[in-house]
Amino acid sequence: MAAPTTPSRDPHADARALAALDLAAHLADPARKQAFVTPMFDVIAPRYDDFTRLFSFGMDRRWKNALVARAVAALPPSATRALDVACGTGDLAVAVARARPGLAVTGVDASPRMIAAAQSRHGTAGEFGSPVVRFAVGDAMRLDLPDASVDLLTAGYCYRNVPDWRAALAEAARVIRPGGIFADLDFFRPAFGPWRALLLWYLRRAGDLVGWAWHRAPVVYGYIAPSIDGFCTRDEFTATLLRLGFTPVEVRSYLGGGVAGHVMRRT
Repeated sequence: MAAPTTPSRDPHADARALAALDLAAHLADPARKQAFVTPMFDVIAPRYDDFTRLFSFGMDRRWKNALVARAVAALPPSATRALDVACGTGDLAVAVARARPGLAVTGVDASPRMIAAAQSRHGTAGEFGSPVVRFAVGDAMRLDLPDASVDLLTAGYCYRNVPDWRAALAEAARVIRPGGIFADLDFFRPAFGPWRALLLWYLRRAGDLVGWAWHRAPVVYGYIAPSIDGFCTRDEFTATLLRLGFTPVEVRSYLGGGVAGHVMRRT
């Protein structure tokens, strides 16, 4: 995974630069994928929360609340440390801290603008009464943590966007303590062909429209549909976690398998 890039001071210029890239080539090549994904999240950071609510028809918050509630309920009483990878603007990290006071929570993201947004929203001022959570630029493929050092690892829309999702899951397994919890929410490739075609058609058209309206660059959100089409199904994701030494606590599907929440325990 390439090192996080430094965004320019002009997000619209960054969006135009993304539009000039060959999206298909970048998604197909793990060595080049992050060179598209990180700048893309830098561009969308200021309106990321608006975007997730829009594209989920307002269901994103409910999905995340259910994920956090089940993950925190499954934590051992001795749990002390949580990590949120691809933390975005910090909603999952802060939700965990609210649900389980006393946990030391860190959120990491490859996008400097996402981290800046998270720090602005949830910094020492504690907007909306949120607890203080530490945020830092970080790499989901190479977490700067010792083996078996966290009790809970959460991720929202992360593994679809990394160069090698299997390697990133192995890295998550490395840092979670035995008995600890892995909790993930993401879009997945629906297994049922007709529904897959319809969902991807909607996401492609809607993404292009919003990308043009907000950034004058359809690819900024048009990226979503091809990223899902190149990802795995919910069941393939579950099977990989089982091979890495996790056991299911709960796997919950939404939108006909187009979205799923995994809560798994490290054995």
